[in-house]
Amino acid sequence: MNGAINPNHNEKVVKRVLVTGGNGFIGRYLVSRLLEADCHVRILIRSALHTPAHAGVEIAEGDVRDLSAMKKAAIGCDTVFHLAGKAHSLSEVQGNEEDYRSIIVDGTRNVLDAAVAAGVRRFAYFSSVKAMGETASQGLDEDSEPRPTTAYGRCKLAGEHLVLDYGKRTGMHVVALRLPLTYGVGNKGNLLRMIAAIDSGRFPPLPEVGTRRSILHVRNAVHAVLLAATLPKGNGEVYIVTDGKNYSTRELYEIICRGLRRPIPNWTVPLNLLKALARAGDTIGALRGKRFMFDSDALDKLVGSAWYSSQKICSELGYHPSHSFEKSLPELILWYRQAAV
Repeated sequence: MNGAINPNHNEKVVKRVLVTGGNGFIGRYLVSRLLEADCHVRILIRSALHTPAHAGVEIAEGDVRDLSAMKKAAIGCDTVFHLAGKAHSLSEVQGNEEDYRSIIVDGTRNVLDAAVAAGVRRFAYFSSVKAMGETASQGLDEDSEPRPTTAYGRCKLAGEHLVLDYGKRTGMHVVALRLPLTYGVGNKGNLLRMIAAIDSGRFPPLPEVGTRRSILHVRNAVHAVLLAATLPKGNGEVYIVTDGKNYSTRELYEIICRGLRRPIPNWTVPLNLLKALARAGDTIGALRGKRFMFDSDALDKLVGSAWYSSQKICSELGYHPSHSFEKSLPELILWYRQAAV
């Protein structure tokens, strides 16, 4: 697709773009899509030593905590996609709230101030479903009351509030997207680790306990944010984005087994045994001040529910996820084997 991105094709609304976190997993896919549309793309990186993932991009060096650097990075841009931040650390027992706040909240404020000073017209903020809470036994949507339980989640929610407030005060088109676990080639995250563990016989056959989790393909995330950043209806809104299908860990396990052409065991690990092992891991983690490899949080990721509805963005902006886990699994397996994870 040539020409700057605008789903309505009425005007070239996205021409010169700043992508903070443009060298990250989602950022690389977003930058690639913007370059395909002949946008001028500038990415923010913390050090010039980090080679950009794409040729043809302009580099702005700086930290989101440095307002002067952010103002310099935003000059001449009409759109900002803000992905940079402190990632949620799986090894933390209790995240340092000050660290998250300085990068996610104060950093977002700096990027917003820089955007306003530069006359930026559109600002898209990448948030997380963790801003709503860590577990969701019932499906949640944008009307559900946010109840974040971690420092990361609380700071992501505070960042959303900042973005929406700046939009109201300045008239800038702003939108926040809450993403669940996001997967795709290039991300060595939980799903890829699960593929590797199943392939090596290290992943236990879990029982089916009827739980549900939402996931999101990175290309669906890029599609959603371009809609939200350019369509007028997206202004001032918060959207949950998913693949539109929820899975239990057992379902994912069986899908991956079939993709790897491995037999599905006819036995499962008892849930009570897993709970006992998780409690032991909690104790070990508390004693050493660092999470053990298997604890109650890890167990919840395996057998707990965290599912969300993306109906709002579908009905308001016409978002339709085109990538699913089942269809994407062959390329994920191929990449996993080539990368020797």
